[in-house]
Amino acid sequence: MSGYTTVVVGTDGSESSLRAVERAAALAGDAKLVIACAYIPGDHVNPADADALGDEAYKLHGLAPVNDILRDAEGRAKAAGAHNIDRQAINGQPVDALIDLAKGAAQPALLVVGNKGLNSLTGRLLGSVPSDAARKSTVDILIVHTT
Repeated sequence: MSGYTTVVVGTDGSESSLRAVERAAALAGDAKLVIACAYIPGDHVNPADADALGDEAYKLHGLAPVNDILRDAEGRAKAAGAHNIDRQAINGQPVDALIDLAKGAAQPALLVVGNKGLNSLTGRLLGSVPSDAARKSTVDILIVHTT
């Protein structure tokens, strides 16, 4: 038993975030594991940001890649022992989406994020999910060392 009713974990499809999913799954025990991936609708993405991200830009917008990311993350969570899993594709910026999801979850809730996202350029464009989440979260947060 984890001591939490809900464990919320964010993933962007990066290996680092998938390691955080595995850790969250192992910690969840009988708690509900919510795997979330935030996305931005294609018409709201700054073209300059998408150009700067190059091959990683598809992870910024659109729902199709998000569904693939969530399926992969769910498989990793099941392999790590989670059995009560909910997948959430959330329209919005990653930090705000994760914090809102954790705040609205059955309490007590734990928010889990990896310490490194897609790449350093993405972090500069979108902000640091671990540091912003730690600063803004009103629920307990675990930053998993994944690198």
